[in-house]
Amino acid sequence: MSKQRLALLSVWDKTGILDFARGLVEQGFTLISTGGTQRVLAEAGLPVQGVSELTGFPEILDGRVKTLHPKIHGGILARRELDAHRQQMAEHGITPIDLVAVNLYPFAATVAKAGVTLEEAIENIDIGGPTMVRAAAKNYRHVTVVVNPARYPEILKELAEKGETSEATRFALAVEAFNHTAYYDAVISRWLAGRTQESPLFPEHLVLPYTKIETLRYGENPHQQAAFYREPQAAPGTVATARQLHGKALSFNNLNDLNAAWELVLEFDEPAAVAVKHTNPCGVAVGADLYTAYTRAYESDPVSIFGGIVAVNRPLDARTAEKLSEIFLEVIIAPAYSEEALDILTRKKNLRLLEIPLTKARETLDVKKVSGGLLLQTLDSSTISPEGWQTVTTKAPTPAQLADMVFGMKVVKHVKSNAIVLVKNGQTIGIGAGQMNRVGAARIAIEQAGAKASGSVLASDAFFPFRDTVDAAAATGVTAIVQPGGSVKDEDSIAACNEHGLAMVFTGTRYFKH
Repeated sequence: MSKQRLALLSVWDKTGILDFARGLVEQGFTLISTGGTQRVLAEAGLPVQGVSELTGFPEILDGRVKTLHPKIHGGILARRELDAHRQQMAEHGITPIDLVAVNLYPFAATVAKAGVTLEEAIENIDIGGPTMVRAAAKNYRHVTVVVNPARYPEILKELAEKGETSEATRFALAVEAFNHTAYYDAVISRWLAGRTQESPLFPEHLVLPYTKIETLRYGENPHQQAAFYREPQAAPGTVATARQLHGKALSFNNLNDLNAAWELVLEFDEPAAVAVKHTNPCGVAVGADLYTAYTRAYESDPVSIFGGIVAVNRPLDARTAEKLSEIFLEVIIAPAYSEEALDILTRKKNLRLLEIPLTKARETLDVKKVSGGLLLQTLDSSTISPEGWQTVTTKAPTPAQLADMVFGMKVVKHVKSNAIVLVKNGQTIGIGAGQMNRVGAARIAIEQAGAKASGSVLASDAFFPFRDTVDAAAATGVTAIVQPGGSVKDEDSIAACNEHGLAMVFTGTRYFKH
């Protein structure tokens, strides 16, 4: 069997391929290639043999079939330590292929284009490339497989120093190669599934392709490792596609918090500002303009907002920027910034500024990790509207109270359960989050509101199992309550509201958030 060393190069992404090919030739490799890669190498004056010359069979079917041939896959897959394999290779004139450098048709980039057709997408599904990659990765003991152009220099360095790649290197490259093809197929699977109404929302086998954006300094705590990933077709208006304009790198907790803030601020059509700490809103308000909205959000809880995340749903102006700059904040998120606002805020070195287009893009699924598995559910993208709500007390809410009920339910939807929110005139004045019982959450919200509780509206994410929450609210001057209803003891809560002269409305929709 020939001692000749063959390197098969067939890449869509030509980054670094000429330097890599030259280095391989210097190391004594004979180059074989296909189509566009072969032309690039030949035009650069490198000696390269076409795959068709090696196989004795032409590329056919508009290039759909060119490397699917025994002389290619036999050369890649042969186990050189087996006499039977060596004999069969000699019998059929198969030369071993020692290195395979392949990257694939740009399916993800193709389907990301506006107006892409199904036919165009299908034609950008690579067949021969993944087959060669998987074959080479399977036979890593004898074959070096390269799918990432960033690996070219280190491979050339190892070849120059040792004359060959080590088995440890080949195994690491094989793992990367299988990851590469798995991701590629996952992107195709997810995109095609979205093109048919018959595709199940929860398929029998779930594939979720993601690409790493960056490695984070640490996770929720310094002793945890973390990274940030993005879906290949992530929609504009999402955190994964946000543009950072200023400040140091975002942390794991920053990203988690800013997602919570952005999701909440998108609930509002009028100018709104949201302050978040530890994924819970600590101040939310609407106003006639952004400055008013932010000022009221700040005044909702001027203690908790310190070191928090602020999201707004209008382009950030200079006046609001001046107000924001008065305190320490970790991150500000806005759909745009005026030049004056940027000038003001970029003076604060440690403040991160993010720009996210104001589109109400929503994911389809919400994913939560559990030990050994995943929980999937449809994302709660329901619109909160008083249509269909039911007044269950003798006293009906006034128009102003009803408006605050809608505002309160928009906020409580984004507060960890058990959750109670007190609202007055489009401003949160007390928030009780993440408590083990509902009256406990109410007491926290009431204590935070203090004297402001008088005349306010109370919003609850779920029904009242007892009348105690109503009694606690009435004692502090709450005048109206909005809650889902549905408890076997609803009549007790209704009776308590009637006793205290409160209006109460049932929405029929629960908003647990765990």
